[in-house]
Amino acid sequence: MRIVVISDVHSNLEALRAVLNETGKPDLVINLGDLVGYGANPNEVIREIRNLEIETLHVRGNHDQASLTTETWNFNPYAARAILWTASQLTEENKQFLHQIPLKERTQLGKATAQMFHGSPRDPLDEYIFPWTDEQTLQQLLQISKANLLLLGHTHVPMSVQQSLGRILNPGAVGQSRDGDPRASYAEIEADEPISAEIKRVDYEVEVAAKKILDAGLPSMLAERLFLGV
Repeated sequence: MRIVVISDVHSNLEALRAVLNETGKPDLVINLGDLVGYGANPNEVIREIRNLEIETLHVRGNHDQASLTTETWNFNPYAARAILWTASQLTEENKQFLHQIPLKERTQLGKATAQMFHGSPRDPLDEYIFPWTDEQTLQQLLQISKANLLLLGHTHVPMSVQQSLGRILNPGAVGQSRDGDPRASYAEIEADEPISAEIKRVDYEVEVAAKKILDAGLPSMLAERLFLGV
């Protein structure tokens, strides 16, 4: 069983399409949140995901949530502007799609019990768990999740850490990488025994995605950072 794990597409249609073209027809696609925010194609990204002829599982991200509520007090000014713009652009149908996405999801992948959050089991929307997070915290998160495969997003930094209680995997960001590599990032899981996971990268048309951001009147910083992966 081949599973593709994506997160933080952030309305970047070019990056999403590059990942989907690269991955072909997996058995399952898992989206760990933030389909929207920052980028210029929120409706098109949601439509692309909704039209996949592949089984999908989703959890909601903090930008997805804020685009529904328009509450931006805990976002930086650039993110807040993009959220309000996104909220004004989303169709009612796509708002309803985001609204029905749960904050957490659980499934069985072969012999692995997988628990999914955008942030963490302690704070599904907003906690950042990085590769350099201390080992004691990582073990606690696995204990809280009652799973041996914990799938997280939110940081835009890829992560695959094996602990005694299980593995914590973050596929990185499809649409706005922040680890110094501007390519779209995702993960593939092979649900065999033992389960294996690999972070993968793919080039996409950064110039096109950046121009759309500028043409939409969104902050230029949101376009510029796509070229840098920060």
